[in-house]
Amino acid sequence: MPTSDIAIIGAGPSGLIAAERLSAAGHAVTVYDRMPSPARKFLLAGRGGLNLTHSEPLDQFLTRYRGAQAWLEPAIRAFPPQALRDWADGLGADSFIGTSGRVFPRAMKASPLLRAWLRRLEGQGVKLASGMRWTGWSADGALAFQTRDGAVETIRPGATLLALGGASWPRLGSDGGWVPLLAARGVAIAPLLPANGGFTVAWSAMMRERFSGAPLKRIVIRFGERQATGEAMIDADGIEGGAVYALSGLLREAILREGRAVVTLDLRPDMETARLVERLAKRRKGETLSNHLRKAAGLSPAAIALLREASPRLPEDAAALAALIKAAPLTLTGLAPITRAISSAGGIEAGAVAPDFMLKALPGVFVAGEMLDWEAPTGGYLLQACFATGVAAAAGMEAWLKQGQVGRGEPFSCIEVG
Repeated sequence: MPTSDIAIIGAGPSGLIAAERLSAAGHAVTVYDRMPSPARKFLLAGRGGLNLTHSEPLDQFLTRYRGAQAWLEPAIRAFPPQALRDWADGLGADSFIGTSGRVFPRAMKASPLLRAWLRRLEGQGVKLASGMRWTGWSADGALAFQTRDGAVETIRPGATLLALGGASWPRLGSDGGWVPLLAARGVAIAPLLPANGGFTVAWSAMMRERFSGAPLKRIVIRFGERQATGEAMIDADGIEGGAVYALSGLLREAILREGRAVVTLDLRPDMETARLVERLAKRRKGETLSNHLRKAAGLSPAAIALLREASPRLPEDAAALAALIKAAPLTLTGLAPITRAISSAGGIEAGAVAPDFMLKALPGVFVAGEMLDWEAPTGGYLLQACFATGVAAAAGMEAWLKQGQVGRGEPFSCIEVG
C-alpha cells in the first residue's frame, strides 16, 4: 500500500492551489481526481471569459457571501482579490479589470492559465492521479479509491484535503457523492441546493413553443427590496440568466418557504415612466398593439409575450400599459435542477469545521471550496472563495503537520473518529 505525505482529493481550483502551496513548502503531494483530466469545471467557466475575481472594495466584496461572510472573511482577507490577480499574473494571465469591475485574464479563457499552472505543479513534484474515484475509508482507516478498471486502492497520507466541489455540473466531476461518506462519519452537512440557477415558470404553450431560448436584454428584476440589472433567458421550463442568478439565493429561500416567489420585471429600465407614457399615448390608428409596443416602447417580441403572460388582455390606456412594462409580475414556481446550476449552496456546515479548515470529527482531514456551506453570486466571487479556502486549508495542514500531530508519511488512523 503506497504512502503519501499529503493527499488532495479533487483537482479543481481549491485542490490545485493547495497542492501548489504545500508542494512549495516541501511536502510530497498527490492530487486524486475521478475525471480523466484536471479542473474541468474551471475550464468550462473560462469558455465565455474566465472571471477570476472582482475589483470592488474588499469590505463590499465580502458582503456578497451573505450569511457565510463571517466564516469566509479571514480566508479571503488572507488571500484577497489582489493576491489572486498577482498569482494569475505570475502564470502569464496579464489580468485586467473589465467595465463591470470584474477581473479577467487577457486571453479571456482558462486553458492557457491552466496549462501554465500544471507545468508549475509538475515542476514542484505534484503528482496527478486521474480516474480515481474516492469511495471513503477502508475498514482499517485508509483512504479508499476505485480505479477506472474497478480495482480498489488504499493509501495512508499524513494529511488529507477534500476539495470535491458541490453538486452542480456532475458530468464535470462535482456530483455531491461525498455527502453520505462524510455524513456517516458524523460531519454535519446542509442539503445541497442549486445556486446561481434558474427557476421554473408555468408558461403558456405559446410561450414555451415560440420563445424558448429568447433573451430579455437590459432588464431589471426586483424581489422585495432587492433588484438586479442584466439579462435573462426564457427557456421552455422557466427563466434563467445573470439577472436571475443575482437574486437566486433569496428567490430559492422564498420558494422553499412559500412554494413560489413573485418577481417584477422592468423591461425598459432606461426609460422614465413619464417618457414611456408619452410615447405609448401616440399610437397610430389601425396599428396593432404588438407593433406599437415594438416601436414606441422598444420591446422585443419575447418581452411583449412576457407582458401577455402577465396580463392576457393588455391595457389600452398608456399609463396602465407603461406601469405594466415597468413592473411586469412573474411567478416563479420552483427551482431548476441543480445539475443545470452554475454552483450549489449547502454543504459542510461551519460548525463542523475548525478555523484552520480541518473537520472537527476527522482530525487530519481538511476541506475547501464548494464542499463548504456558502454561496455567492457570479462575478468572480465563486472562484475567489474557492482559491482563498484552498490557500487557508493548505496553511492549516502545514501548521497541523508542523505541530507533530503525525509524522510526515506516517500512517494516519485518526479517521476512525466519528
